[in-house]
Amino acid sequence: MAVRHFLTLMDLSSEELNQILQRAIELKAMQHRHEIYEPFKNQVLGMIFEKSSTRTRVSFEAGMAQFGGSAIFLSPRDTQLGRGEPIEDSARVLSRMVDIIMIRTFDHAGLELFAANSKVPVINALTDDYHPCQLLADMQTYLEHRGSIAGKTVAWVGDGNNMCHSYMNAAVQFGYHLNIAVPEGFDPKPEILEACKDSVTIYRTPEEAVKGAHLVVTDVWASMGQEEEQKERERAFAGYQVTEALLDTAAEDVVFMHCLPAHRGEEISMTLLDDPRSVVWDEAENRLHAQKALMEFLLKEAQGLS
Repeated sequence: MAVRHFLTLMDLSSEELNQILQRAIELKAMQHRHEIYEPFKNQVLGMIFEKSSTRTRVSFEAGMAQFGGSAIFLSPRDTQLGRGEPIEDSARVLSRMVDIIMIRTFDHAGLELFAANSKVPVINALTDDYHPCQLLADMQTYLEHRGSIAGKTVAWVGDGNNMCHSYMNAAVQFGYHLNIAVPEGFDPKPEILEACKDSVTIYRTPEEAVKGAHLVVTDVWASMGQEEEQKERERAFAGYQVTEALLDTAAEDVVFMHCLPAHRGEEISMTLLDDPRSVVWDEAENRLHAQKALMEFLLKEAQGLS
């Protein structure tokens, strides 16, 4: 049986994704009740980080520990990948030593090459093109607060970046319509937009995109690796700040999300994270539960237990 990977949301079926969300909610309740559940004792998660992280590292490492397993953190300084070893060779070696691997890196094609040569499941913990694990947490959060997102309208305000790409994939997989407010020159990648075109509408003002939306989402204007573009991006995204007043034009039951870290006073108003419509802290916590459910799904599949 071929090994299943999670490189984008499109690697699983809509049914499987919804199954993972329901399981994440169950695992969250179990953890809040302090129940011990250790299905993966003596199993190891390899964590390869080429980009820095807070939530990703802590959620994956804590999740594997709660499952009774362990996690190994590997930065470019700790591996031969950082010294020029071919990706294929590293994948072949590491996947013979650990049970599952997550990678947070820049180049999505490099992640695909690693997965193609891995004997164990590989999880995309963020590339320049996609951030599917964050979307699992976001979809879980919406489900907990408002029920099914199918048939709803979601507004993305800001850069056509990796988060935007994954929100586009999620629109297809979860059945909502995505309004994207983005200035010209910062659109999502054309090939990703083409694949999701029936579920996405592009706007040039936040006001158009947010009107009537049930979920409003944004991200920083300059992602990791784009720090030199900060000033240029501040000029380009002037007028794209999400504020309480902007949320007032959305649906009455709107919720607001941000994958964090947030730059208060830039992409969001200074007080937006404290607004009762903001669910960012639940969203951040759900990285732990959604990823535990994902790892359980992939490990059971790999071991023929599903």
